[in-house]
Amino acid sequence: MTVGVKICGLRDPAGWDAAVEAGADWLGLNFFPPSPRYLTVAEAARLAARGTGGAGLVGLFVAPFRDEEVRSVLDAVPLAAAQIYGPVNGLGERFGVPIWQALGISGAADLPLEANEADRLVVEATPPVGATRPGGNATRFDWSALSGWRAPLPWILAGGLTVANVAEAIRATGTEAVDVSSGVESSPGRKDPALIRAFIMAARSA
Repeated sequence: MTVGVKICGLRDPAGWDAAVEAGADWLGLNFFPPSPRYLTVAEAARLAARGTGGAGLVGLFVAPFRDEEVRSVLDAVPLAAAQIYGPVNGLGERFGVPIWQALGISGAADLPLEANEADRLVVEATPPVGATRPGGNATRFDWSALSGWRAPLPWILAGGLTVANVAEAIRATGTEAVDVSSGVESSPGRKDPALIRAFIMAARSA
């Protein structure tokens, strides 16, 4: 099995090119303004124009948002999927792209047993107390919570992954794909090309 890799929060040419050249499966673009990884539609379009190497582009959106905001991205950037923090009801039909729903968990009781309207789940830690942004915020949850879980949808493991632990994470959870953002950065929002290459190599060799 070849593990899929998503490099999320790309916002500069060096990080983008490194992810493409290293063979990332998905390239993530963050459209949530409070995030240090936020980029404008125009900036995203310029990065996409550099080429994707066959990788799918995934746009990250945090509810509440207006449909017009998402459509403005879709008009300028050829997204393969939209990753949503919030309800997914009807979004796939409205936007015409697969919907990935981010799911924060603190234990096994938070894991869904039935499919919803999403096409894929992004499983990560619940935000820590006091967090100003959704998502794992560079923290990992107890991977043993996934033991015995029968996922109702394809899913991707995220939250607190790094070059040092991604192989262990894959072996421990059996995930078919991993998602990293801060774990391949030299500072918040600044991707490190060397860490991107090392992360993808570590994931693929697990």
